[in-house]
Formats: sequence, structure tokens, C-alpha cells
Amino acid sequence: MAAERTQDRERDRDRERERPGARIRLDLPRERRPKFLPEYDPEAFGRLSERIARFLGTGRFLVWMTLTIIVWVVWNIFAPGPLKFDEYPFIFLTLALSLQASYAAPLILLAQNRQDDRDRVNLEQDRKQNERSIADTEYLTREIAALRMGLGEVATRDWIRSELQDLIRELEERRDLFPSADTRRSDVPDR
Repeated sequence: MAAERTQDRERDRDRERERPGARIRLDLPRERRPKFLPEYDPEAFGRLSERIARFLGTGRFLVWMTLTIIVWVVWNIFAPGPLKFDEYPFIFLTLALSLQASYAAPLILLAQNRQDDRDRVNLEQDRKQNERSIADTEYLTREIAALRMGLGEVATRDWIRSELQDLIRELEERRDLFPSADTRRSDVPDR
């Protein structure tokens, strides 16, 4: 019965699509349209920004940037006139450095935000682990205290020896006071 209903719905949906100018049914979800633009993946962009920020923070980047600027300035000062592409105030160099800085700052901030998110997750995991460790430690402390109390009530070997020695002394004293039946018979003649 349910299978027939689904087939009827599919048949109705196909008929609705086939008719030109037909109204779109509101009780059915729209089909996804094909996308021609690339999809934005924030995770991939974040990884790329971290790689760039990591490279910007290396000595290699500083050395290459310094060498590039030195070559740029030396070339534009000492090169023959027609080969110079950026005269003394070095406006194009300033533009290039400003453009690089305008992209570097947001990329570094994005990488820092991602690192903050990771640090926050790690901190939360560490906090939970510490709470579990504290709870386990408190439990073990209570158990050890209970065992110590229980051991305090358990008879030790020395205590048992002293009690047995006291009992032996007491029995010896009573034996002297109350002679046994065997010793009494030997004193009394047989009839």
C-alpha cells in the first residue's frame, strides 16, 4: 500500500515536470540546481591561511623579503635610465609592500583565530581530564582510608600471639586450681 502511494507521488511529480507552465508543487522539495561556481570550503581556506601565516613567520621569508627589497632599491638607483621601473620615491615598492601587508594581516589573524579555537578545545579536554583525575584521586583516597580503618579493626599477628599467651597463662593457672580427672583417679585407689 505504501509502495503504491510513493509510486503515485513519483508519477505525479513527473507529470508536473513535463507540463510546460505547470505550477510548482509546494508540498515537494525542490531539486538541487547544478552549481557552476566552485564551492567555498572554509576549512581548506583556513588551512591555506595557516600555511601562509606559518611561512610569513619564518626566517626564510624575512631573508627573501629583505633580498628582494635590496635588489629592487639597488636596481632602481643604479640601473641605466630606461631599465628603471620604479624611480626614487619607490612608489610601486610601497604599493607592493602595502598590498602584501594588507593580505598578511588578515591571514595571520585568521590563523590565530583557528589556533585559539584549537587551544580552547584542548583546554576544555584538559579540564575534563583533570576533573576525571581529581575524581579518581578522591575516590582512591576514600578507598585507602576505608582500607586503613578496616585494617585497624583486623587482628594482627602480634595481637593474636599476645591473646593466645594470655589464654595459655590463664589455662595453666586454672589447671593448678582444678586438677584434671586423670590426676584425681590416680590418687584414689580402685575398688
